[in-house]
Amino acid sequence: MPKKSEAEFPKIFSKKLSQEEFEKKVIEFAGKGLTSEKIGEELRKQGIHSKEYDKKISKILKEKNKYINPDMKNVGEKLEKIKKHYEKHKQDKRAMREKDRIFAKLRKIKKYHKVI
Repeated sequence: MPKKSEAEFPKIFSKKLSQEEFEKKVIEFAGKGLTSEKIGEELRKQGIHSKEYDKKISKILKEKNKYINPDMKNVGEKLEKIKKHYEKHKQDKRAMREKDRIFAKLRKIKKYHKVI
């Protein structure tokens, strides 16, 4: 009898692409607005493992100037959602405090990554 994990998750054999094809795939996913972590997840779903290639996904994106820092992207999206909520509900004091807190967090991340 096979192990439970083998029965639930059948083995996916990885497809071996050339380095250029791998880079094209990464840039294609970046064009859809995915961060480097999400690109890695999508490639793994397709059976392509980034460890088999010379460059990291983030390094490929930095060379093509398509790299978006995932921390800043996520915090920025969260700030936009809170701002939108606060515009509707001006009396929501907790949302106002949360907006200020998230804005400070974003400022710290930008300072750390030296983004102006």
